[in-house]
Amino acid sequence: MPASGESPSFTTSRRHILVGGAALGAAAMATGLPLTASAQGAGRPLPGDPFTLGVASGEPDHHSVVLWTRLAPSPLAEDGLGGMGRNHVEVRWEVALDERFRRIVRRGHERTGPEAGYAVHAEVAGLLPGWEYFYRFRVGRHVSPTGRTRTTPLLGVLGSGVAMSFASCSQYEHGYFTNYRHLAADEPDVVLHLGDYMYEYKPQVYVSPDGNVRDHAGPETETLAHYRQRYAQYRADTDLQAAHAVAPWLVVPDDHEVDNNWAGDVHEKPEIPQPDFLQRRADAFQAYYENMPLRRRSKPRGAHIRLYRTVSWGSLVNFHMLDTRQYRDDQACGDGWKVCEDAADPARTITGAEQEAWLLDQFRRSRARWDVLGQQVFFARRVSASGANSMDAWDGYQGSQERISAGWVEAGVRNPVVLTGDVHTHWANELKADYADPDSPVIGAELVTSSITSGGNGQDSDPADDPNLHRNPHIKFRNALRGYVRTRITRDELRADFRVVDRVTEPGAPARTRASFVIADRHRGLTEVQPR
Repeated sequence: MPASGESPSFTTSRRHILVGGAALGAAAMATGLPLTASAQGAGRPLPGDPFTLGVASGEPDHHSVVLWTRLAPSPLAEDGLGGMGRNHVEVRWEVALDERFRRIVRRGHERTGPEAGYAVHAEVAGLLPGWEYFYRFRVGRHVSPTGRTRTTPLLGVLGSGVAMSFASCSQYEHGYFTNYRHLAADEPDVVLHLGDYMYEYKPQVYVSPDGNVRDHAGPETETLAHYRQRYAQYRADTDLQAAHAVAPWLVVPDDHEVDNNWAGDVHEKPEIPQPDFLQRRADAFQAYYENMPLRRRSKPRGAHIRLYRTVSWGSLVNFHMLDTRQYRDDQACGDGWKVCEDAADPARTITGAEQEAWLLDQFRRSRARWDVLGQQVFFARRVSASGANSMDAWDGYQGSQERISAGWVEAGVRNPVVLTGDVHTHWANELKADYADPDSPVIGAELVTSSITSGGNGQDSDPADDPNLHRNPHIKFRNALRGYVRTRITRDELRADFRVVDRVTEPGAPARTRASFVIADRHRGLTEVQPR
């Protein structure tokens, strides 16, 4: 076992991680694995390759991880069942120390059927801490692509660091998922997805300034079948599959996984009656669970799903994953960018009282070197040219904004960092005790990722000419090209590389680092460094 919770060396190129089912089938036959399973009850072979949606893993701890797949020989089937019919199927899984599966350490099976959308969630325990593993699934003669995953180090272990990338906002119609492919090529240890994994609109409703390069299948997602079909369309994308297969994911949804800008029990346009909104939310949560590598404890109950949680990476990082949609008050002053007195009402909440109390308690209990909030919407104060704030961000819930910030200060959190999605633009922000006072101390940092595709190509810009930075001096960087953020977290620093591609409307565009920042241990402020 490696020292300090580190993984054994791995030299094989990750380009071989996603291999075809036929090749894996040959490998299975070479190792003597049986290949005779079929749909239970039907006694007939499946109509085609059931692993068109790839594989994924998530929610690692020091001895276990969730393995995921979903069976769909016909991903775009209108009933949302992927061409699987109505039979129940036994799916076998294997975990190995090597990608050729010569050293298999765990085997098992799961049963799935139409009530689960043919999704599989295998919670595999008994693994070694801080270790790299490979996994695959099998149904009958069909063998899935291979995924790579890892467990976290033991508590008390800092180790040599963790490579973490985070992303959000992948509108299928607006561009190709090239950024996901580049994220996979970086070979992170863990990936955080901070919402808007998919979009609910019917085709050609949400059109980017550059035009849509491909269309959504089906109508606006309002039923379980619609949501299942839409997730299948996204997950059939091979660039997204590569990102899922390379590392375990930690996920939280934002609004488009249900309905644009929904808040609590209120849908996007409350002036238009939608009496079945809670049923729509229940269907959306069910489909979200089915399509994400979540533990069974996150399985929804009707219109409610428990998603806020802490995942510890040894004693180096606590990842506090938040839900800023399900428990929030409705947006103030009718939503949008407003000068709004109600936004400062301390009674308003974006997290709900229970989640807020839980998070403040997590701060008090933390002994980690870094406490990282994985959440959806802009946290720092941000003022427009007219003096307005965004009512859909933490600015619209300033009581929550101030209580959470004060909470980590009072708890003595060593290095608080907020990670954010939603706004389709890269930002690097210093968080202040009092944004109205330029001399107020810096109490944390926020890193905001641009979109994978949402909004089309976007545009490059020079921070020196950006009026947003002049109005908001605590904001140190902004860029509207599309991309993701790549980080390396060690005991001494967090380094963030803002990765971009120039065009998402053309597949395979190269990626580059637009800017890099370092947060030093106990420093909290941002220092720009040379990209590499």
